[in-house]
Amino acid sequence: MWQVMPTYDDYEAARADFEWDLPDAYNPGVDMVRKHDADATGLVVASEDAAGDGPVERYTWGALDAHSDALAAGLRERGIGPGDRVGVCLPQVAATPLAHLACWKAGAVSVPLTTLFGRDALEHRLGDADAVAVVAAGSVLPDLEAADLPALESLFTVDADPDAADEVADALNAAQEPFDAVADEAAAGAFDAHDATPSTRTAIMYTSGSTGPPKGVLHSHALWLGRAAAAQQFFEGYHVRDEVPADDVTVWTPADWAWGAALGGTLLGAWHHGHRVVGAPRESFDPEWAFGLMERFDVTHAFLPPTAIRMLMTVDSPTERWDLSLSAIGSAGEPLTPEILEWGEGLVGVSVNEFYGQTELNLVVGNNRRWFDAQPGSMGKPFPGYDLALLDTETREPVAQGEVGEIALRPWDRRVFFDEYWNRPEATAAKTVECNGETWFLTDDLAMRDEDGYVRFRSRADDVILTAGYRVGPLEVEQVLLDHPAVEQAGVVGEPDETRGEVIAAYVQPVEGLDEVEYDRVRDELRSTCRERLAEYEYPRVIRFVEELPKTSTGKIRRKDLRE
Repeated sequence: MWQVMPTYDDYEAARADFEWDLPDAYNPGVDMVRKHDADATGLVVASEDAAGDGPVERYTWGALDAHSDALAAGLRERGIGPGDRVGVCLPQVAATPLAHLACWKAGAVSVPLTTLFGRDALEHRLGDADAVAVVAAGSVLPDLEAADLPALESLFTVDADPDAADEVADALNAAQEPFDAVADEAAAGAFDAHDATPSTRTAIMYTSGSTGPPKGVLHSHALWLGRAAAAQQFFEGYHVRDEVPADDVTVWTPADWAWGAALGGTLLGAWHHGHRVVGAPRESFDPEWAFGLMERFDVTHAFLPPTAIRMLMTVDSPTERWDLSLSAIGSAGEPLTPEILEWGEGLVGVSVNEFYGQTELNLVVGNNRRWFDAQPGSMGKPFPGYDLALLDTETREPVAQGEVGEIALRPWDRRVFFDEYWNRPEATAAKTVECNGETWFLTDDLAMRDEDGYVRFRSRADDVILTAGYRVGPLEVEQVLLDHPAVEQAGVVGEPDETRGEVIAAYVQPVEGLDEVEYDRVRDELRSTCRERLAEYEYPRVIRFVEELPKTSTGKIRRKDLRE
């Protein structure tokens, strides 16, 4: 089995010796399923009652390979082939990875989409990608029905009412049939997959839209090899207890499989290495349900967004109530607070390790317990295969150690980063900068690097607040606010002010059960705490309590919406 990241016991040795050795021929539709033991289980899909005794579907690697072969043949028979874009808008069900595998085996480009999207979001992404087909859950059909998608020719449905599906297809002027009916069973186990390389187009993944209209990020097949390399750090590098044998690794995430870190870094990253994955479709996250699921399926490795971790932290005595097999927890999306790290150590003696990456630039920074300890407030160190620089936002020269600069990245193999922004050449060109004779990719994220080489995130470049001549990153203020027991979530932005230019405004989602009569007291305590722990000018002069903060589909707070 081709390995993307040999095991190194030393970080410096890994950076000195590692090379991207991408194969000449590569199709992820084949790689992810065909090289493993055909009789071993690769996917377990639970029902809504995953934490109890609800029904379970199990798929061997052989079954996943054969069924995706049949689906790929069916797509090809319907005229869908190399370069065609196919939307995949499904929850955590078997059809989701099967749809992606089938697309790649047929040579098509998949477009991952979350079922949380409404009409405008689906219309923008499917329309922008000129998708000729979409594999859609029945739950999103009402939103699709009202969408204007002139390029769409085929609607393939999963768990949909036939009459409703026909009505939506008529409105879209597209052919409709259940996705399973697409399968040409005669091709099962014998499909001649598209002749592909690491440079073959694989997917268009849309940005969250937190800094403007979502942009389509075109990737090649090398994306999944880059994600698999990062996943190996998660699977093998984070063990505090005895390491889990590869055959016993079971991976789960509550994150939507449309999210790059969940699809590539977790689901497909696990599959590349032959590890089982658990899927469990659910509309909302419930922490007790999550603990029950992890116990029932002996989950050893969990990828948990920070929001999910904070919800898990509200559950009392989890190790006394559930028999957990957890060996590793990974997270991404926002920097982790010291309290989260302490919770992980106290839960089952595991480190909660965070990753940093972007839709465009893979997972490039993280922690590996084999190499170094996680540090509170740090997202780790650059993975082997990438160089990281911090550049002055104006001069584009490297900043000194300990100073804040924009994160810029350079892959050792260009193919593991995105190809381009779909139909946006100006935006693609603006993503790079020349520094010391090398091409670096810009991130719009600000960070600093300490004397030990740990990278510490500060803020999005466009989130910086300019108040009374001072530059304030919202993250530091948010972390202090989150430490208060009455605060569930917090988002900080700048608001125009005639005297100070901007004032710091905090939007606070209180914990459940906090009475509104307590708001004034909590507001005073938050201001006082920020003054004590941060600079005098960093405290929020405006604090508003809200029922819920606006978030992207990946759980990030949409500060843009707060500013509006």
